[in-house]
Amino acid sequence: MIVVTGGTGFIGSNLLAGLEARGLGNLVVCDVLGTEDKWRNIAKRELRDIVHPDDLLSYLEKHAEEVEMVFHLGAISSTTERDADLIIQTNFTLSRKLWKWCAEHDVRFVYASSAATYGDGLQGFRDSEDLAHLATLKPLNPYGWSKHLFDRRTCRIVHDNKNADHEKLPSQWAGLKFFNVYGPNEYHKGDMMSVACKLYPQIMAGAAAKLFRSGNSQYEDGGQMRDFVFVGDCVNVMLWLYDNPKVSGLYNVGSGKARSFKHLAEACFRALGKEPKIHYMDMPQELHAKYQYFTEADMGKLRAAGYSKPMTELEQGIAEYIQGYLSQEDRYR
Repeated sequence: MIVVTGGTGFIGSNLLAGLEARGLGNLVVCDVLGTEDKWRNIAKRELRDIVHPDDLLSYLEKHAEEVEMVFHLGAISSTTERDADLIIQTNFTLSRKLWKWCAEHDVRFVYASSAATYGDGLQGFRDSEDLAHLATLKPLNPYGWSKHLFDRRTCRIVHDNKNADHEKLPSQWAGLKFFNVYGPNEYHKGDMMSVACKLYPQIMAGAAAKLFRSGNSQYEDGGQMRDFVFVGDCVNVMLWLYDNPKVSGLYNVGSGKARSFKHLAEACFRALGKEPKIHYMDMPQELHAKYQYFTEADMGKLRAAGYSKPMTELEQGIAEYIQGYLSQEDRYR
């Protein structure tokens, strides 16, 4: 049995599709579906069970002998959420409980961290497990802080485990620092959807793509840089971890190549056979102090661990997303 928390979400539902394509059955989803169309993200999957988060630990106890691996992707992922108590309860406390359960039952555990843990990026984007290095990172919002808090806790446990008989580790563990992910099944995310998903209806309506003006003299308008990573690459990394149970650690998951929002917009237009047309608008004042102008995953550690599959180039990923999903009557994976 493989359990995927956040399985009806963006990355989780794509992981389920990847696991199913590999012929793996007994897939269990833990999530809250709500009243909207989030269920469509998993409508094509054959599932063993769908479990509410409140019932997850009792479900795991009941099926402890069957659980092989937990992919913990469920979280409050909004960078604008301000209820810190709710964020900690969901992103840290539940994660700690799952870590302990997996350790006690020798179950493999892979969880979603985030590039938001790097804050403004002044300390770089190196996925080090060194405790002193982790202490220098300063996330810019409660979401990033909650993910960073759990990264620090797991790395502390791993560090202490090497020196003394401390808190037990899962048989495999990995924290994945996802960068700017885009791709199918993100439609429920509202304002947290990728820029590509937001631009598509604007371009289809014949309008100009709307991007923020730059507030930093080092970057032209639309020249703000991000590491955009196709969701299929994120799934490939998780499947590789499934195939390599001896690999553990904290790892970046990005393309490894920063590209500008202007490049992204141009790729969207070209995927639709249209000439680029871009309009720049002022950035909301509340974003200025917390805006990242550059992110780029250092992929050296993951490569050194043995992951060799090339990451999808931005133009290729955008074309696949738009032509294979967004422009189709059925846009779900």
